[in-house]
Order: sequence, then C-alpha cells, then structure tokens
Amino acid sequence: MDFSKIAILSTVNNFKLYRKSSKLYPSNIKSYVFDGRNGMFGIFSITFMMKVFKRKNIDWLILMDEDALFVNSELIYPLIDHMKENDYIIAGVRDGGALPERSGNPYVMNPFFSIINFKELKKIWNKKEMYRNHYVNEDEFNDDLSHLKYPYNKMSMSEPYYCFYFWLKRKNKKMLFLDVDLPFDDDKITNVVYDLNNQPILYHTWFSREYGDLRGRHTARIDRVFEEFENKNSKSSPVKIYKDKLFPLKNRFRRFKKNTRYRLVKIGLISK
Repeated sequence: MDFSKIAILSTVNNFKLYRKSSKLYPSNIKSYVFDGRNGMFGIFSITFMMKVFKRKNIDWLILMDEDALFVNSELIYPLIDHMKENDYIIAGVRDGGALPERSGNPYVMNPFFSIINFKELKKIWNKKEMYRNHYVNEDEFNDDLSHLKYPYNKMSMSEPYYCFYFWLKRKNKKMLFLDVDLPFDDDKITNVVYDLNNQPILYHTWFSREYGDLRGRHTARIDRVFEEFENKNSKSSPVKIYKDKLFPLKNRFRRFKKNTRYRLVKIGLISK
C-alpha cells in the first residue's frame, strides 16, 4: 500500500479538541485541516475539499472530525483494501437508525468519519450535478434497513450534505455502511465504529462545538473518553491548515439569494 497517497482531512471547529484527537492519527500518512470556525462544514467542506485537493496526488481521503479518536488506526488499511477490491467509493456510518443521536435519512452517511476513494471521486466530480440531487423519492432505494435499532426517516432531507450521498447513489456508486454501537454504560452519546471484523476503529464523542465552553455540558464526558488514549499519542507534527476566507461573505450572499427566491415564489412572481 502506498501510504503517500492516503491522507486525513479534518474540518475543525474546536482546535483545543483537535490537538487531543490528532495525536492519535497514523504517523505514516499526511494530515490536513480545514478551519471550520466560520461555519464552513458539511456540504461546504465537501465542495471546498474538491477544490483544494483536486490536483493533489491523493487516492484515499479519510474524513475525521475532531471529536473522533482512533482506537486502532491501523484497521483503516485493510478496510481500504476491501473497498478497493469490491469497488466501494465511500465507507461510513448511516445518518439515521444506527445511533440514538441521529434519526435522519438512513440511506446517507454522517461525515464525522468516512473513507473516500478520492481518486475515483475526482473522476466523476460535478458540483452542479451533485447539488441537483438534494431530494429523495419514496421507495427509491432498496437498502436493507431491518437491522437498524433506532428511529430514522427515509424521507428526511434534514442536512444540506445529503445531496452528496444521493448523487453518489444515483450514479450507482457503492457505499459501505459500517456498524456502530454504544461502548459505555454511563455514556449514551459516544459511539464506537467497527471494521468488517467487528473490531473497533474509533470512538466518536459528538458535540465538539460545546467542548470547553462555560456550560461544560459535554466537556467532562468527552474528557473521560479521551483519558484512556491521551498517552498513546503517535503523531504530533504540524499540519497544513486551509481556510476559505471568503466563506462568510459567500454564505451571506447564498442565503440572500435563497430568501429572495422564497419570497418571490411566495408572492407568485416566479415558479418553484
């Protein structure tokens, strides 16, 4: 396996937490950071990713939120091999039905952790086409959902990034959904993500935006999860940080266009 063509990308809102979790990243692959403190995350991080990395020699890109920490990072490599052998374009966790924290659409993934066949994604990437897929048709997909333990909504469009996954599905790209569970009796939020042999790859604590704030509602809980692994740091090297400085301006303009269109539709000046 060519480790030089594998990279980790974290879109970070809480750099205090990122400094903890990134120490557990594999030492033999590159790490990159998008500064998400100005609200650039989700679908905006995905589109920025395609812009920034389109000329980089990356075959496999691992998305990793700062509130996720590796239990065994070495397990990503056999998972990549499996994806390559079986033609999967992305691996991750369902956004609905797999966890009590997420009751959204079960046909798509939550991007807190994903492994992307970036080489193949670049070949098909079409931003405008992707955005046109922000819809769901009833009974359009035939995933087996019988094993899901928690509520979900097959018609949910609750997240702007859903269009990315619906676009991949409609292009007949294979998606590998990984199993998850709740590893702690006293913590019904943190989840563990398993590989195909039911071995834990990582923990995800959620609520990074509230870590270290004055209320401290999730800080102690997250710290308890991290305590066991903090001394196992394998990586502490500098990373390249990217920031879309124009994002706040572009986002305000985007919202203005959306709100203006909504008002014009409402008063009948234009059609939907």
